[in-house]
Order: sequence, then C-alpha cells, then structure tokens
Amino acid sequence: MIRIYQTLPLHRLLTLLGLMSDINHEHNLIRWRFNDLINTKLKTVSIAFAALLLLNSTAIAGCPKTLDFKKRYLASEQSVHLCEAYAGKVLLVVNTASYCGFTRQFRGLENLYQQYRNAGLVVLGFPSNDFFQEPRSEDNVKEFCSLTYNVKFPMFEKTRVAKRNADPFYQALANQSGDYPRWNFHKYLLDRQGNVVASYGSSVKPDDESLISTIESHL
Repeated sequence: MIRIYQTLPLHRLLTLLGLMSDINHEHNLIRWRFNDLINTKLKTVSIAFAALLLLNSTAIAGCPKTLDFKKRYLASEQSVHLCEAYAGKVLLVVNTASYCGFTRQFRGLENLYQQYRNAGLVVLGFPSNDFFQEPRSEDNVKEFCSLTYNVKFPMFEKTRVAKRNADPFYQALANQSGDYPRWNFHKYLLDRQGNVVASYGSSVKPDDESLISTIESHL
C-alpha cells in the first residue's frame, strides 16, 4: 500500500484517502445503526417478556388455594396449573377407580360433563389406589376409561386422596369441606371462585337431583 501511495500523484493520493475515509465513515454509521436497531429490539422483547411474567404472576397470586396446584394429565408428561386451566369454572372433582362397585358412575359423570360443559362445568377425575381398587398403570387406566366409558372429561395422574397420605390438592379440598374421601367416587363441587360448596359421598350418583340442582345454581 505504501508503494502505491508513493507512485500516485498527490491529488490522486488525497482523493483515494478521502474515499477510504468516507467508506470507513459509512461503515461505522451502518454498524452504529445496526447495533442501535438490535438494542431497540432487545429492549422491546425484554419489556414484553417482563409484562408476560407480571401478568402470569398476578394471575397465580390471585389463585384460590384450592386450585393453586400443578397436576399432570393421566398417562402423559404434560402438566397444567389448575388455576390457569380451570379458574372461573364450576368444578366437580372425583377420585376414581376401575375395580369398584361405583365404577359405573364414569358413565354418569361423562353425561353430566357433556350436558353442562358449555355452561361452565368441568369434571376432573383423579384415579387413586388408596382403597386398593385401582392397581392398573396409568396407561391402562386411560385405556379403560376411554374404551369402556368413552370418558372425555380431564383425567389426571394417580393421586393419594385418603386422609393419612393425602395429596396437598386433596388436603386443600378437605380443609374447606371438612371431609376427606372415605371411598372411591367421592365428589367435591367447587364454585367459580374456587370455593368448595358441597361434598358428596360415593353413593351419591352423578344424576342425583340434589347434586344437579346445586351444580345448576352455580353455573
């Protein structure tokens, strides 16, 4: 480069140096504008992400204690926060079993769900072997419920429900109702605010007039 400069006339050399200076200036300007654009985009993304976190934390912070739990769907790796998924719904929470004299209630529960789901009712099923009548694997439980009773309402992981070793979710339900399940197909009815408004023993069928009347009064 020095040799080239030495062979060029002075005015050509000055012109060349000026062009190089202009190119360098343009390069710096483009780089500055690019960095400024990236920084602006990053700030926008950061603000949006922070807003989402704030909205999420606010929603969870206002969650009823009875629904402030994360549960895994039956025979699945997918989990859901009960408050995020079901807050504002009327819920009928039932501990189920496949080898029980009340197992046929699956059909009535599904009918109830289909009849009132559009009005805001959701039936939540929690298989449990606490009473030694649900020894099946989760995959087998899911297959049984689907093939035998065409269950469409949400079913969740096998759960401890009896008082001695109850899952925290069931502890919360029992603390409000004053009643732990003593057998399969115990039913808790929660209003749209997540309050336990009624608790029904296993013998109360899904088509029981009192149960249906209470459900309808909260829809």
